[in-house]
Amino acid sequence: MSASNATMYCTVSRGDRQAACVYKPVAGERPLWDFATGSLAGREVSAYLVSRAAGFGIVPPTVFRDGPFGPGMCQLWIDTDESVDVIALSRRTDHAALRDMAVFDAVVNNADRKIGHLLPAPDGHLYGCDHGVCFAEEYKLRTVLWQWRGSDLPGRSVEALQRLRLCFETGGLADDLAGMLTAGEITATRERLELLISHRVHPYPPEDWPAVPWPPV
Repeated sequence: MSASNATMYCTVSRGDRQAACVYKPVAGERPLWDFATGSLAGREVSAYLVSRAAGFGIVPPTVFRDGPFGPGMCQLWIDTDESVDVIALSRRTDHAALRDMAVFDAVVNNADRKIGHLLPAPDGHLYGCDHGVCFAEEYKLRTVLWQWRGSDLPGRSVEALQRLRLCFETGGLADDLAGMLTAGEITATRERLELLISHRVHPYPPEDWPAVPWPPV
């Protein structure tokens, strides 16, 4: 109920298989001044495609589907480990998956990585949610994960970025994103990717844009 856009807890099924999901219809999106109206659901799906292509495993399976309130994004629901202090988790510097998330956010230009978007699963896997304000052409990175700024990227992150580059070059990823992002946004994503591979350094906060989302949780 507190979400800024219509966000619903639903069920998806196929045959005798059933799962819980999050459904965000395009019709329930709040207009934003810096993102095209009706584009947030596609950005959520795009974030999943990029995460999957790189092998980050950060974004839960996400698809674009027609639902009870029209077309929108449908994402697998992740039950979280309630014993994990996500505020403490967000400050760690020794958590490999959290660092992967910081790199992923730099690629997709995530403008809203809040602490509440961290989803630690009971099996130890770390997921992230709410990627509707990603992929802007202008540098808008806004996150609570700045603890590695200016540090060299770990080898596993560089390998993930190289896998992502290959998916753009030969895996048809650009074509998959074309229906959800503009050509300029796809080009900007590839340029951010190349910068990260070339410099192999975590980015610094933007100088003309708030570095941390509000509220941070």
